[in-house]
Amino acid sequence: MVTARDLFHRHGIKTIGVDTIAEAAGTNKMTLYRHFGSKDDLIVACLREAAEEMVTFWDDLEVEYPGDPQAQLRAWIREGADCIESDERGCELANAAVELAEEDHPARRLVEECKKKHRDRLAVVCRNAHLDQPELVADTLWLLLEGARLSRQSVGAEGPSARFVRMAEGIVASFGKREAAEDQE
Repeated sequence: MVTARDLFHRHGIKTIGVDTIAEAAGTNKMTLYRHFGSKDDLIVACLREAAEEMVTFWDDLEVEYPGDPQAQLRAWIREGADCIESDERGCELANAAVELAEEDHPARRLVEECKKKHRDRLAVVCRNAHLDQPELVADTLWLLLEGARLSRQSVGAEGPSARFVRMAEGIVASFGKREAAEDQE
């Protein structure tokens, strides 16, 4: 699955066939089909692994910065910048959503659910950090990250994505912290 995931990410899901995956993995099509009933099943397994990594990322933030949502938010911003800088191909899940345009494709629901959960975890951190309008902050940061990853692909590392951290920190600062009395309402 590591080979398939790498090939899908580097070259696109639709352009990579099972023959190419089997050859790169040093196996044959029959072995792949024994583990995965179809290419679509393999795609779903690869994307599920990416989704699980996102859950692990959030869990690790909570462990590393327990009870400190401000630190968790700063770490999320840093990790976003690292992803943008290190991966010119962008988010596996977002790329799959674009490439697998068929609404009934089995991976579509997985991508949608994963992205929604990731955005919702960000909203919880924004809420716990007592930011004004935490849902709006989460949506704004989410769109900024998704857009920055796409911008990295389309205009390169020196484009707007290079300023992700400064923009994200500016968004967080612009919403400030709610007053304690507002939190109790």
